[in-house]
Amino acid sequence: MNRTTARSSDSSRSRPRSPVVGVLAAIGDTPLVALDRYLDRNDIRVWAKLEAANPGGSAKDRPAARMIQDALELGVITTDTTVIESSSGNMGVGLAQACRYHGIRLICVVDHRAHETNVRVMRALGAEVRVVSEPDPVTGDLLTARLDLVAELLEGTPDSYWPDQYGNASNPAAHAEGTMREIDEALDGDLDYLFVATSKAGTLRGCCDYLRGRERPTRIVAVDAIGSALFGGVRGRRLLPGFGAGIATDLSTGAWFDHLVHASDLDCVIGCRRLVAREAIFGGASSGAVAVALEALAPTMASGSRCAAILPDGGTGYLGTVYDDRWVERELGCSARQLDERVEGRGIPALSTGA
Repeated sequence: MNRTTARSSDSSRSRPRSPVVGVLAAIGDTPLVALDRYLDRNDIRVWAKLEAANPGGSAKDRPAARMIQDALELGVITTDTTVIESSSGNMGVGLAQACRYHGIRLICVVDHRAHETNVRVMRALGAEVRVVSEPDPVTGDLLTARLDLVAELLEGTPDSYWPDQYGNASNPAAHAEGTMREIDEALDGDLDYLFVATSKAGTLRGCCDYLRGRERPTRIVAVDAIGSALFGGVRGRRLLPGFGAGIATDLSTGAWFDHLVHASDLDCVIGCRRLVAREAIFGGASSGAVAVALEALAPTMASGSRCAAILPDGGTGYLGTVYDDRWVERELGCSARQLDERVEGRGIPALSTGA
């Protein structure tokens, strides 16, 4: 960085946010960063919402804290309750943080694909973690197996509570009143496209609810995984957790969007590597999927279009997968040389897109 650039950067910094009481109050108000290097076109404005800046490291901090707070205020749970939930990783971290803050016991059910980093963070925050290693024998799905264990634990644990992130209205509400409101207000309601990765569809549903409630003309692009069953897709092999789902959820059923883009595990890797190479943004797998979806649709956008992309988490938990050349070659069949060529290329990704 030269001195001129450094001075310009320093002078454009916003004022520090006001002090807050308690870590949960620090959730939200994440950076919205203009990306001026990612696309070939300089007539399209793109902003990335960096949800890794939340204290627990992901967008799931928002609904995790909201679900626990709402349940406490409604008297559904107390500090004597045991919260039991299924998670692919990030929600578990968010719930562990929220439950630890309120002094509530948490049992989190994950499967063997969950990042070891996230599992360790949950345990460091006091959560008890149960790991499912085999898929449901009927459906062949790990999420179904996790939910079966949740049901078993709820039945055997007195004064227990399932937040049900898959259908709890507090999940999308956290994104409607937080994530999407922040984007909308920062851009003065002037937004043509919003790119949202899907997992349990809480973020997508919340953003949809906000935009529809204000009659915004923003076109919503849902980015789902190949092998996800969320929107009528065919359940298949997915190696990267936290992106897509093996079953449709109550929240996905009620969501709406203008475009649906499906991305593979390799697409996620390429998008993540390109974010690092072009913007020095260290994102997680679904952030990479959002990035390549943006590239796929950019040629169809009118000059002057304004886009926002929600990047759900950071890349630390993916160091052994997305950012490991050996893993990519072993699991995805793409050598380091081939990967470098794909990352450095500026061709339009061959993604499946539709209305």
